[in-house]
Amino acid sequence: MINFKENEELSKLNHSCAHLMAQAIKHLYPEAKFWVGPVVEEGFYYDIDLGDKKIVEEDLDAIEKEMKKCAKDSKNIIRKEISKEEALEMFGEDPYKVDLIERMEDGTITCYSQGDFTDLCRGPHVENTKLCKNFKLTKFSGAYWKGDSNNKMLQRIYGVCLPTPEELEAHLAELEEMKQRDHRKIGKDLDIFMVSDLVGKGMPMYLPNGYFIWEQLENYIKGKEKALGYLHVLTPPLGNVELYKTSGHWDHYKDNMFPKMDVEDEEFVLRPMNCPHHMMIYSNSIHSYRDLPIRIAEIARDCRFETSGSLKGIERVRTFCQNDSHIFVTPEQIEQEFSSVVNLILDTYKELGIENFRFELSLRDPEDKVKYYPDDEMWNNAESTLRNVLNDLGYDYVEKIGEAAFYGPKLDVQVKPAIGPEYTLSTCQLDFCLPMRFELNYIDSNGEKKTPVVLHRAVFGTIDRFMAFYLEETKGYLPLWLAPKQVEVIPVNIQYHEEYAASVYEALKNAGFRVEFDNRNEKLGYKLRESVIKKIPYMLILGQNEVDNKTISYRRAGSEETTTVSLEEFIELLNSDLVNKTRYDKKSK
Repeated sequence: MINFKENEELSKLNHSCAHLMAQAIKHLYPEAKFWVGPVVEEGFYYDIDLGDKKIVEEDLDAIEKEMKKCAKDSKNIIRKEISKEEALEMFGEDPYKVDLIERMEDGTITCYSQGDFTDLCRGPHVENTKLCKNFKLTKFSGAYWKGDSNNKMLQRIYGVCLPTPEELEAHLAELEEMKQRDHRKIGKDLDIFMVSDLVGKGMPMYLPNGYFIWEQLENYIKGKEKALGYLHVLTPPLGNVELYKTSGHWDHYKDNMFPKMDVEDEEFVLRPMNCPHHMMIYSNSIHSYRDLPIRIAEIARDCRFETSGSLKGIERVRTFCQNDSHIFVTPEQIEQEFSSVVNLILDTYKELGIENFRFELSLRDPEDKVKYYPDDEMWNNAESTLRNVLNDLGYDYVEKIGEAAFYGPKLDVQVKPAIGPEYTLSTCQLDFCLPMRFELNYIDSNGEKKTPVVLHRAVFGTIDRFMAFYLEETKGYLPLWLAPKQVEVIPVNIQYHEEYAASVYEALKNAGFRVEFDNRNEKLGYKLRESVIKKIPYMLILGQNEVDNKTISYRRAGSEETTTVSLEEFIELLNSDLVNKTRYDKKSK
């Protein structure tokens, strides 16, 4: 995806197009006043005071039409230097510009003119308005002046400009694809989750369809963990502040926590992570070296304070569930357990069809004496161990200085989602620090107490973020095992075909599949369109031909191709899909 802010030429072009839009708006609404019109990652915008006028979708068409006229006039864009006094005189009737000018330092101020329009600007700009002819206004919204809710609400209009019509068309097609893949849209279309300001920003609620997907993912990863000897626990979603002071999180992480709560004689905080709780579980028993490794795992509810501007659907939230585990090992077991975690991550990715990822080895910054636990020998040993394991396994990785956790280095698996920038999905962190802070120990072969090492790991990261990632990867066309409804049975005509359709429905239901029977007295076309929106993996369309031949005709979600087979063959197909976890995404559609 193009970042218009980082590309120098595109930034200049979009900055100029923002002025072109302002000029067109001034023609259409002479009383309009303008705040700022910067270039942003997705193009440009302008904040405008249109008095009582509220922009609607049709207004964008009119503004675009006037912009095309302005571009066709081919006016040179001329830079001029003026004094602060001249600027105040020139823009004295616009309170927004006056506010900007008065906050500028004394000295030269620049403005740019194109025909009958002049605006304050540092520039740079393209030479002529005709170069801004390939544009599109993309959306509009409200925006408080200076971002302060106590100020007037202005109207913000977004747009994008590219050098050629072909580039613009390709970019708009990519934007539309991003819109269709956005997990927030898919979540709404498929009734997966909802948010309510009354409940709280960044606190999604999973609807029945969403919770079904959640349970499937939870059961899937728990099954893989149990097969590898993980022991699952349940711990409370809050803890005493002293717990986090002991772990060191209070000093390093408290700004990301919700405020502490005073209850009787104790101070509590909603937990942002689970490692302190798991340290306490380990400390509950005496352990021999023969007991290790001990793999404690939990699908754990955590809370972190995220600014409202950073919240996004279920991808970035304030309350979430981590697919968390803490593995307690002897130093001699580090390499084997770390290798096992990496293989678990890769095996999961392979089964779920996740291919676009890379490894980052996150290390400390040796110069940062505040963020990182002060033990050079510990850090050098830990970093060398992870580096050696990755080298032995033969995996490519990049090293990122200063990205480690405060207690140890980590492996981050960066995924490139279908839309937006890459982010960390899975992680495995090596920790010599917390076991010492909590005075954990085990009895070695000589009967002496030794401190274990801990691997912090999360395969899904959080189930919330993984769901967002997977919805966007598949465009909502979920594989059969993950789909809340797997098959929809639709009789062509209720009067003649319902009885046979009902028998097929019962057969599939008895075979253990999640089936929906649409026997409403509605037109077939209407029911087919509804089924397409719901993205149920298989749609069965049963008419007279199917009744006569005792067959079924099906369509795969996202396809218009119809295939006719026997019911037995169809059940075999479904079972094969379940075993192979076949993924039907829409990248190539």
